[in-house]
Amino acid sequence: MAAVAVGYHRGMSAEDKIRNKIDETAGKAKEAAGRAADDPGLEAEGRREQTASNLKQAGEKVKDAFK
Repeated sequence: MAAVAVGYHRGMSAEDKIRNKIDETAGKAKEAAGRAADDPGLEAEGRREQTASNLKQAGEKVKDAFK
């Protein structure tokens, strides 16, 4: 039973990594769109999303280091 739980956790970790990368890319797109449209709010929102995603990715790397 423990092997199933470990396998499931690893699967979720891979999904989290993919989700975080998608969020980072979306943040970059928002930042670029905000810059192009001269919309500082949208640009800042994109940077916030990138920062949050980068922090989550760093957390995933820490978890991976202790596997």
